[in-house]
Amino acid sequence: MATALNQSKGARVGCDIGGTFTDIVLAMPDGRLFVNKTSTTPDSLGRAIVQGLQSLIDQAGIRPEDITEIVHGTTTASNTILQKVGANTGVLTTEGFRDVLEIGRIRTPTMFDLAWKKPQPLATRRWRRGIRERIAADGSVVTALDVNQLVEETGELVAEGVNAIAICFLNSYINPAHELLAKTVLQKRFPGVLFSVSCEVLPEIKEYERTSTTVVNAYILPAMRTYLARLREDLQAMGIQASLQVMASNGGMMGIGAASDKPVFAVASGPAGGVAGAARIGALGGNDDMIVFDMGGTTAKAAIVVKGQPSLTNEYEFRDGISAPSRFVKGGGYVLKVPAIDIAEVGAGGGSIAWIDAGGLLCVGPESAGAAPGPACYGKGNDRPTVTDANMALGYLNPQALAGGSLPVEPALSARAIDRHVGGPLKMDTLAAAHGIRHLANVSMARAIRAVTVERGLDPRDMSMIAFGGGGPLHAVAVARILGIRRVLAPIMAGVFCSAGMLSADAEHNFVKAVLRPLDACVHGDLARILGTLDDQGYTVLSGEGYRGSAARVSHYADVRYLGQSSELTVPLRSAAVDGEVLAQLAADFNALYQQTFGYSSEEPLELVNLRVSAHGTSPHRLDFGQCRVDTSALQGTEGKRQVSFAPGEAPRTTRVMPRAGVGTERIAGPLVIESYDTTIVVPPGCFAHADAIGNIIIDIEEASA
Repeated sequence: MATALNQSKGARVGCDIGGTFTDIVLAMPDGRLFVNKTSTTPDSLGRAIVQGLQSLIDQAGIRPEDITEIVHGTTTASNTILQKVGANTGVLTTEGFRDVLEIGRIRTPTMFDLAWKKPQPLATRRWRRGIRERIAADGSVVTALDVNQLVEETGELVAEGVNAIAICFLNSYINPAHELLAKTVLQKRFPGVLFSVSCEVLPEIKEYERTSTTVVNAYILPAMRTYLARLREDLQAMGIQASLQVMASNGGMMGIGAASDKPVFAVASGPAGGVAGAARIGALGGNDDMIVFDMGGTTAKAAIVVKGQPSLTNEYEFRDGISAPSRFVKGGGYVLKVPAIDIAEVGAGGGSIAWIDAGGLLCVGPESAGAAPGPACYGKGNDRPTVTDANMALGYLNPQALAGGSLPVEPALSARAIDRHVGGPLKMDTLAAAHGIRHLANVSMARAIRAVTVERGLDPRDMSMIAFGGGGPLHAVAVARILGIRRVLAPIMAGVFCSAGMLSADAEHNFVKAVLRPLDACVHGDLARILGTLDDQGYTVLSGEGYRGSAARVSHYADVRYLGQSSELTVPLRSAAVDGEVLAQLAADFNALYQQTFGYSSEEPLELVNLRVSAHGTSPHRLDFGQCRVDTSALQGTEGKRQVSFAPGEAPRTTRVMPRAGVGTERIAGPLVIESYDTTIVVPPGCFAHADAIGNIIIDIEEASA
C-alpha cells in the first residue's frame, strides 16, 4: 500500500464529516494549508468529501495524484448506532449465556429516574443462540464445540435474514480455540455473512463488556465496509490513489483494512482528531492542561488534555443524550470496551432545534436540523428555530452569508421561526427568546465540560479552554463564564480544526493479552515474553502500513486492580524488561493513580489483569502547527459594524466586525466579532482578544460572570 511515508513529497488531506458540514484541510509539502467547508450530503456521505476535495485541488493548483494520504474522521459508525440502521445481527454464545446483553451490569445510570428505559440490545433475543461448548477459566476444555449444532443454528439465523454474527464464547479471552474454529467453519459454509469474533475484537475478561463490544462491532460492520469501499471508489474515480487512513477513537490513525474489520475502534472517530490537535497546539503554547470544547452543527463535545496528553479511557458508553465514558455512572448505553479519548458529548449544536415541551418549558435539542434542511435561515424548508437562528437573530453571525459567502442566509426567516415556535408561545420578544435558546444550549454544553472536569476531580477554573468547530468560538466565552474559566483560545483553522488535528496524529494500534494473576505471583520471564509477542504484532501491523525504523515505536501498559475488585486502572509500564524493580514501580504507580482517581488507596495485594501494547507510527509529513501557513482566503471576513445583542434586557450594541487576518498581537477590547471563512469568534464586552505567534486568537475574560 502506498503511503505518505514512501513519498519524498506529497499533499495530505484531513476530512471530517459532521452532521451539518463536512470539513476538509489540504496540507501541502511546503507547509501551506487550504481549507473547505461543504454541506454534508446525508444520502451519500462520501459525495461531500469528493466535492470539497475537488474544490481544494483546483484552489491549490495540484493534480489528484499529488495527494498521497487521506486521514478521515467519519460519523458512519456512530450514526448507524444512533439511528438503529445497522445489520441484522445475530449472536452465537455459550449455552446458558444467551441473555448477557439484557443482564448487563444490573445497574441504572440514575438511581431515582423512574422513567429511564434500558437501551434495546442491538441483537434481538430471537437472533441470539446458545451453543454447546465450554472452556474453563483456566483455559481447559470442559465441553468440546458442537460443530453440527453451530452450523444448524447459524443456518436458521441466516434464513431469517441475519447478515452479521458476533461469536462470543465463555472464557475465550484465555483460550480462543472454540471461537477460531467456529469462525473457520462458518465462513466456509456462509460466505455472505460477516463475522465478528470476540477473541479478535476484545480478548479481555468480563463477559458483558466483551459481548457488548463484539456485538456493536458486528452491528456496524456492513455499513462501515460499504461506506469505506464506496469512498475508495469515488476517490479513485477522481484519480486519487492515496493511502486512506481512518481516525480511531483514541486519537490515532488506523488503516482502512483495520477500520473495515474492527469499526468499533472508530465510533468516536471525528472528535478524536480535534483533541489530538488541541494537545499539539497546547504544547506549542506551553498549555499542558486544557479543556477541549468542540461545537459543531449537531453535537458539542468536551475533553481534557492533562500534562500535554489527552485523557484516555479503556471503556466508553455510547448512548443518547449525554455520552460520557465515566467511571462512576454506568448502565445507560452500549458498552464499548475500547481505547478512546475521554470525551463527553451532548446533543447541542448549531442545528439543534428549540421547542416547547408539554409543560410549557423551552428545550433545545437533541433533534437537529442537520445539513438538510438546516436552520431556518438557510431557506431550505425548515421553519423551526435552531441555535444558529438564535445567533443570527442576536447579530453574532454574518447576515448575508456563512462559510465565506458560499452559504446565503436570510435573517428574517430566523426571526420568524423564533417568534412562531418560541417567542409567541412564551410571550417573549424575538431577542429575549433568542437569548433563551442560546443560554439553554450554553448550559447543556457546560454540563458536558463538567462531566470531564468536575466529575474527574478537576477544577475548570484552573484551566484554559481551547474552542473549535463551526460554533465553538461563537459560544466559547459564554460557556467559559458559566464555569468560571478566564481564558479561551480559538486555534488556527478553528472551524475545521478536527480535520487539521487528524493530520497531526500518529498511526496507532492497540494489542492486549489477559494475564489474571496476583502481581507478586507473576513470573518475570512470562510477562516479558507476552510483551515481546505483542510488540511483534504491533511492529508487523505498522510495517504493513509503511511505518518502519524510527517511524515505528511501541509503549507498554498494565491493567491493575486490588485483588478481589472487578474493575482495573491502566498504568504505564516503565520497561518491557520486566523484573522485580519494574513490578515494584508498577505497584507504586498504580497506588498513586488510584489515589488520584478515587481519593484514597489501600495496602491490599494487587492483581495484574492485562498487559497492553500501543504501537505508534509517525509520518515524516505530520502536520506541525508551528510551521504551517493557512491560505489567506480562509482568514478573510467582513470589515465594519453591526448591532449585536449581548445580554437579555439590554439594548443591542454597535459592535465592530473585523476579519481574522486583521487581529494582531496587541489586545483589542470587546465587544468584537471576528469573522473568517470557517467560523465566527465572539468577544463580548469585558473581554480582550489578541493573536499569538502561531495565529491562534486568545480571549482573556476580565469581567466576572453575571
